[in-house]
Amino acid sequence: MSDTIERIKCLIIGSGPAGYTAAIYAARADLKPVMYTGMQMGGQLTTTTEVDNYPGYPKGTDGTMMMEDFKNQAERFGTEVRFGMATKVEFSTEVGGIHKVTIDEVKVVEAETVIISTGATAKYLGLESEQRLIGGGVSACATCDGFFYKGQDVVVVGAGDTAAEEATYLANICKSVTMLVRRDVMRASKAMQHRVERTENIKVLFNTEMDEVLGNNVVEGVVARNNQSGEKQEIPVTGVFVAIGHKPNTDLFTDVLDMNETGYLITKGKSTKTNLPGVFAAGDVQDHEYRQAVTAAGTGCMAALDAERYLGALI
Repeated sequence: MSDTIERIKCLIIGSGPAGYTAAIYAARADLKPVMYTGMQMGGQLTTTTEVDNYPGYPKGTDGTMMMEDFKNQAERFGTEVRFGMATKVEFSTEVGGIHKVTIDEVKVVEAETVIISTGATAKYLGLESEQRLIGGGVSACATCDGFFYKGQDVVVVGAGDTAAEEATYLANICKSVTMLVRRDVMRASKAMQHRVERTENIKVLFNTEMDEVLGNNVVEGVVARNNQSGEKQEIPVTGVFVAIGHKPNTDLFTDVLDMNETGYLITKGKSTKTNLPGVFAAGDVQDHEYRQAVTAAGTGCMAALDAERYLGALI
């Protein structure tokens, strides 16, 4: 078993903007970070065809290419990026304790600090046509992708605060927004419902579900079904925004780290510190409010600095 155990200063679990930025800063601080990327190397951004709102890319870029840039920069400073998935954790509760993380159920890594950047996964309806057209007009982030549908007709699926926020955001950009609400009422707060009602170019279809996304390579419309009458209608749109929530990738840390009621890791104050010493969280795994690449990168920087200062205080 000793041949499968490795001791390092800084282990980063998960990639994406938070993980790669943490790696850049940790490597420059001579923490010699090792990153295990998870199954989706680069995180959610690799499902986004165009990124137009990240500073430093004046002409925009492709999400996968941007994550490759992040990875190359992290490696340039000495980060060891490995493809693999954390499958078990044994975190120490003592300051200066050693944390044990099992990779792919076989290899054990012992780390003085751990940065968790496993992100969150957008919830989708699971329709074949929806999955096929992710990146071709189907999105789970209006703030990220809404700009590309300026002056066009779009659909928002959902009934909570997130859906209402996305719909009102898109209404400022798009020609029209049609909301598909499964029940006869919205779950959003009254304030958000009133915002939707006051926005002239938002139309709400209650008791309505999306049966299919139309189009081959790009979205051309949706088939909506009234779940009371069974009546179907085709709605011509170029964009579909699914706003039914996100699930943080934190199952591995259940009963180990403090989480809120929806599973996001709780960090202390303005830091990235979790409830255990030497364990830090960055990016969407602890941010259920902003969920942007640039904010994730910012917390990745913070996590590396927090880890460096934690180790420095032990000397």
